[in-house]
Amino acid sequence: MVGTINGLFGVQGWVKIFSHTQPRKNILSYKPWHIQIDEQWQTLEIVNGREQSKTIVAKIKDIDNREQARAMIGIDVYIEKSQLPKLKKGEHYWEDLIGLEVVNRSNFVLGKVQNLMDTGANHVLIVQGEKEHWVPYIEPFLCEVNIEKTTNFG
Repeated sequence: MVGTINGLFGVQGWVKIFSHTQPRKNILSYKPWHIQIDEQWQTLEIVNGREQSKTIVAKIKDIDNREQARAMIGIDVYIEKSQLPKLKKGEHYWEDLIGLEVVNRSNFVLGKVQNLMDTGANHVLIVQGEKEHWVPYIEPFLCEVNIEKTTNFG
């Protein structure tokens, strides 16, 4: 997932996108976009897009008015994983962290990563176990990430 359609822009069917790419405008360089509606995958053709103030806006083919665009709000945007750049050692895509078990230094299982959030200051793992934990995805909290096994935090 590289972003979420989160609002309307104008009256001609443009949508606002919350981009998870760095920098945020990079989402516009990935084509095509894929979305899932009612468990069915669909491909979107982006006919135009740009940075607009602090957000990204895009015009999707065949979405021509605000009502059609409004139906898209809340839908996550995906791309083919093969389009993503290779990462440096020790870096991970958020998608790869979802579902990992999170264990603290005392070997207590906090739960599994359900989502991630960018707070502006840093990234936060949202971990669901007996209760929800918000774990900063930075040192000194992060000890080790093992994609094959678990994520360990202090």
